[in-house]
Amino acid sequence: MNKTLTEGIELIKEVNQLLKDKNNDTLAIFCTPFIHLAEASRLVDNKVTFTGAQNCSSELKGAFTGEISAEMIVSTGAKYVIIGHSERRTYYKESNQVLNKKVKLAIEHGLHPIFCIGEMLEEREKNIHFDVIKTQLYEGVFNLTAEQFSTIIIAYEPVWAIGTGKTATSQQAQEMHKFIRETIAGKYGKDIAQNTTIQYGGSCNAQNAKELFSNPDVDGGLIGGASLKAADFVAIVKAF
Repeated sequence: MNKTLTEGIELIKEVNQLLKDKNNDTLAIFCTPFIHLAEASRLVDNKVTFTGAQNCSSELKGAFTGEISAEMIVSTGAKYVIIGHSERRTYYKESNQVLNKKVKLAIEHGLHPIFCIGEMLEEREKNIHFDVIKTQLYEGVFNLTAEQFSTIIIAYEPVWAIGTGKTATSQQAQEMHKFIRETIAGKYGKDIAQNTTIQYGGSCNAQNAKELFSNPDVDGGLIGGASLKAADFVAIVKAF
């Protein structure tokens, strides 16, 4: 929840300009606040960047004042939506079951969900972090068909490393990403697992991005605070 409409548009214009010569094999997505989304989608060059929402409703339409539906998001021209971000899970008590409804609605409307999973500090300290991740996958997305699952991106967020300045070590990130890929392979097979993008989110910045992205199972980043300055965000994209 950052930047006015004017500030957000300026940021997008600046990033677009800085990324115009980037490698087109690298996908960059702006997931903006809802009020920015229609204008942002109009401005981005889909050879360079795409847009997405930060959340969507678990309901199709109707008397849900203040909610934004998947259909509304699609109507702006956005292609992606973040579902299950740790802040939504923590502050708004969104359960795996609610998130599963959101994922299904998003896919039905042609959006690509960026589905977030991750453990709290106490869960890691109790050594149950792998169990937590497995449960979030099974309850959140593993009732999708193989075709549906193939449309989503997984984002691993160690919740203890978000906005704290702490970052999972490169080895910790790889260990969890490898576990996630193996868990996906167990459910959907090796081919789908290998083709699933698994992003790392958790205090990823211009200084540590290259090391994190060098891991074989880290396919990109879900960038938070470091995306608020164009030069920092572009440095992370170019590190990948």
